[in-house]
Amino acid sequence: MDVLNEYGQILLILAIIFGVFMAWGVGANDVANAMGTSVGSGAITLKQAIVIAMIFEFAGAYLAGGEVTATIRKGIIDPLSLQGTPEYLVYGMLSALLAAGTWLLIASMLGWPVSTTHSIVGAIVGFAAVAISIDSVNWSKVGTIAASWVVSPVLAATISYMLFRSVQNLILNTATPFENAKRYVPIYMFMVGFMITMVTLIKGLKHVFKDMGFQLNYFEMVLIASCVGIVVSFIGSIMLTQVKRNKELESDDRFANVEKVFAVLMVFTACAMAFAHGSNDVANAVGPMAAAVSTIKSGSITATSSMPAWILLVGGVGIVVGLITYGYKVMATVGTKITELTPSRGFAATLGASATVVLASGIGLPISTTHTLVGAVLGVGLARGIAALNLRIVANIFTSWVITLPAGAILSILFFYVFKGVFT
Repeated sequence: MDVLNEYGQILLILAIIFGVFMAWGVGANDVANAMGTSVGSGAITLKQAIVIAMIFEFAGAYLAGGEVTATIRKGIIDPLSLQGTPEYLVYGMLSALLAAGTWLLIASMLGWPVSTTHSIVGAIVGFAAVAISIDSVNWSKVGTIAASWVVSPVLAATISYMLFRSVQNLILNTATPFENAKRYVPIYMFMVGFMITMVTLIKGLKHVFKDMGFQLNYFEMVLIASCVGIVVSFIGSIMLTQVKRNKELESDDRFANVEKVFAVLMVFTACAMAFAHGSNDVANAVGPMAAAVSTIKSGSITATSSMPAWILLVGGVGIVVGLITYGYKVMATVGTKITELTPSRGFAATLGASATVVLASGIGLPISTTHTLVGAVLGVGLARGIAALNLRIVANIFTSWVITLPAGAILSILFFYVFKGVFT
């Protein structure tokens, strides 16, 4: 308590700086989940992706990211076990933010798409193991998170593979692909409207609904998403009547006109995925920051910490700055280096990833957004044969996933001892 009285102002400033740094890492690395497939497929340009993400990532983070931060980061540790030494929790949250932010900086510089959730979880596990004890860590929870390394990409790859195979069979590998695109794309539009609405309701707007005093059950979400899907399909059908076939474009690429139809879908999916992503993943930066700020101001530890609007604002700004300054590197990996994407392939990957998020959330499976998107892109590549994949890039990505948890833990331990040595 004396430490918090004496150094409270300095620790508060550090918490804000490290929180912004971590949010920067989320923007630099994780936003590729929402935008990589759209940019890589050529549906939108990099500049358009940055504008879309700036608006929708920030809106998601600020408007729908304000969930009360429950027992520090998904129940990994019990903060009340540090009741006698609240300064240790502050050191731990600072260490976790700095460690996860540092790892995300390294990964982003190398163009590796890693999980921001796994980065912060690894960092919290590391500090808890040395600040409290190894037994204080909820290892079963950590185990389910580690299981998502396999669950997320395999499920997403399977769904995306089947989706793109359906696109091949119904549209691309037919005698009249443009006419068939106009016939079947409204069905895909319904699926896009349905899945993206479900993702937004499950991973985004649930916080807004909670603040308004009511909560939707899964059936109500399905009903709303179905209605949105029907509306999207209806509007899309009207828009498709305006898309005319330009036979000159088909001299170089037989599917050029078909891809124009799918490109319209990709813009919508990019906006909605950016909103859902911002609302969900801002918690990785602002959660530990809110816990540190709350402990510094009160001088004691509580099981939950409030989420002031200014912290969400800081998190949203950090995500946008990270995207603008370094997001292009990971976008390039997800969008172009794993396999060559077109709007139809990018659509299958994005919809496959969305479906995985919805399915996993509905049955309680642990998933990672990053691993889901990468798995979905792999599935689309496999639909064209193993030769369509850059296996060296895939191996690098898988290696970075395995390293993420221990890297966050080791860095966090080092930083914890530094803070403890400086302030105690």
